[in-house]
Amino acid sequence: MIAKRWVRGVVGSVVVTGALAGAAGCETPPAPRAAPGPTWAPATRPAPPAPTQAPERTSAPPCPEGGVRLLEGSGDAAMGLRLEGYELVNCGTDEYVLEGYPEVRLLDEEQRPVEVAVGHGSAPVTSEVPTVDAAPERVSLAPGQAASVVMVWRNRVTDVSVPAVEGWVLEVTPKPGAPRLAIRLTRPVDLGNTGQLGIGPWRDATAR
Repeated sequence: MIAKRWVRGVVGSVVVTGALAGAAGCETPPAPRAAPGPTWAPATRPAPPAPTQAPERTSAPPCPEGGVRLLEGSGDAAMGLRLEGYELVNCGTDEYVLEGYPEVRLLDEEQRPVEVAVGHGSAPVTSEVPTVDAAPERVSLAPGQAASVVMVWRNRVTDVSVPAVEGWVLEVTPKPGAPRLAIRLTRPVDLGNTGQLGIGPWRDATAR
């Protein structure tokens, strides 16, 4: 008898619970909250580097009229005696022939002519200098080849009343009838006030 009452109580409890659930179901339950999105971003591929522009090539200056270019060479100085070499390069397409001595002129920093007596050979500037006192010879330059000429002078002040002068621009006429060439020097022709300059003949730049 006690067992029957227990079963009924359980069943009744189930029914009541279901009724209560049905009554509560009259109201729509709130929608479940959306799950949070991913906290990571999709991997992005790095942009390709911008193409680097190739450095501009500096082209050589055009070959001067006449087909040759004048260049400053090496020098030597001892006890006020100056010895400087200059080169003439065949930058043209034809053979270039030289013989004898060039005609030279000096200008100062203000492009004014410098008064100087130019002689062939080292006298009276100094005693014999082989490259300056050599005998003239014919020099034939193929395209790309060079000839050299050497100048000698003294940096000396012999009279304090006469201003010392310096040549900063060298003008050269390689041979009679040829166009005149000019270069700005990195080392001046510092004549003092001697007013004397000796030059040698054209020589093959490869000659020893």
